[in-house]
Amino acid sequence: MAKSGILVIVSALVILAVCGVFAEEKEYVLTLDHTNLTETVAKHNFIVLEFYAPWCGHCKNLAPEYEKAASELSSHDPPIVLAKYDASDEANRELSKQYEIQGFPTIKILRDGGKKVQEYNGPREAAGIVSYLKKQVGPASAEIKSKEDATNLIDEKSIFVVGIFPDPSGEKFENYLTLAEKLRGEVDFAHTVDAKHLPRGGPVNKPTLRLLKPFDELFVDFEDFEVDAMEKFISESSIPIVTIFDNDPNNHPYVNKFFEGTNAKALLFVNFSSDFDAFKSKYNDVAVLYKGNGVSFLLGDVEAGQGAFEYFGLKPEQAPVIIIMDTDEQKYVKDHVEPDAIAAYLKDYKDGKLKPHVKSQPIPEVNDEPVKVVVRDTLQDMVYNSGKNVLLEFYAPWCGHCKSLAPILDEVAVSFESDPDVLIAKLDATANDLPKGDFDVQGFPTMYFRSASGNLSQYDGERTKEAIIEFIEKNRDKSAQSDSAKVDSAKDEL
Repeated sequence: MAKSGILVIVSALVILAVCGVFAEEKEYVLTLDHTNLTETVAKHNFIVLEFYAPWCGHCKNLAPEYEKAASELSSHDPPIVLAKYDASDEANRELSKQYEIQGFPTIKILRDGGKKVQEYNGPREAAGIVSYLKKQVGPASAEIKSKEDATNLIDEKSIFVVGIFPDPSGEKFENYLTLAEKLRGEVDFAHTVDAKHLPRGGPVNKPTLRLLKPFDELFVDFEDFEVDAMEKFISESSIPIVTIFDNDPNNHPYVNKFFEGTNAKALLFVNFSSDFDAFKSKYNDVAVLYKGNGVSFLLGDVEAGQGAFEYFGLKPEQAPVIIIMDTDEQKYVKDHVEPDAIAAYLKDYKDGKLKPHVKSQPIPEVNDEPVKVVVRDTLQDMVYNSGKNVLLEFYAPWCGHCKSLAPILDEVAVSFESDPDVLIAKLDATANDLPKGDFDVQGFPTMYFRSASGNLSQYDGERTKEAIIEFIEKNRDKSAQSDSAKVDSAKDEL
């Protein structure tokens, strides 16, 4: 190509760059860190904050949808600001703790300069995020003045709460608005002066809370306007007598509510393609029998419940299987259960006759790596009764920070190989139940040190070989073998 032609192309590229053709697209999601998070939140009456980790697959899937939503909401009146915060960054972790982040991504809605923190319970795609957040910046309870208003507001497939107030004033009305503000991220609220506008239920002549739902009795009324009483009523009424867990997304919100509830939980998993009809009626009868007695019921399809089987350490071929999760975190399991045996099993549970189920990986046949593998069934012998000073890491196989820590712990373990009184070990906390009370594992990795005499402490120091070794040496008990050797040496001298 002629020199003059090259110059023309270069000049054109320069002009295009100057004109912004090659300029980076504007990012509408604010990126925050520990240096500006508190200050930025304080400036906003309403801001949405995503806590993420760069390695998290779900975070990567959310990112383009979150950005699209931020772009559209930037033109809302007033603009709705979306931000993100890398909670996995070491420098950012301290501030993350005050928001009680348990996993990624976690989205919070912050109001009044961060004084009010609300969980984001909406969709994860752009259009859904936009729709959900527009509702969040409006009034907590919308007014229904006509049947048309009701049709536009009420989603027939979702829980919807309406306060019916012939005179919308006074303590009961104010309590209702307080509740609507408190639960606005979980349930949609509205109020009206006349029940005739509503799609279900008859007329009323006094303040009434009416909960509309797409299952069981379709609507239920309540007349106690104490905030706590209304909240309890909504929580209990928002769960079907039997929650269905399958691949239908319309059922997923009720599954979430089921697991968020405070009752004990009975979960029955069967193959819906072959066993649904045989179990549904019998199970429903048992659920009705125990309604109001502190037990919630779920009927799940084996195909949809693979994650549940992994969590409980069970196999699909054990279905039909019933699992009871107690309020004290004890679990009870009966596999290959028959429909007619369900009622008796629940009665035995209520009577305290069942033996708890404890999930454990198999005991490894070979355990000769520097960092020893502990499972639930060996925890007592290897940690509690070993007479050793034990550093125990609780990890998850998918955790990036755990993978980074692994070679460091190997080095620590090698440095103590000749010391019979120190054990470096690890336990997969996703595959083994933990004993209640001793270990508070809220994230991964979590490390605890148990001295030979039983003193337990959590390790929160730097994740370096030197720092961990220093911590062990500082907190370990003196070696019984070493003390014995000193006595023998003294005898020899005599």
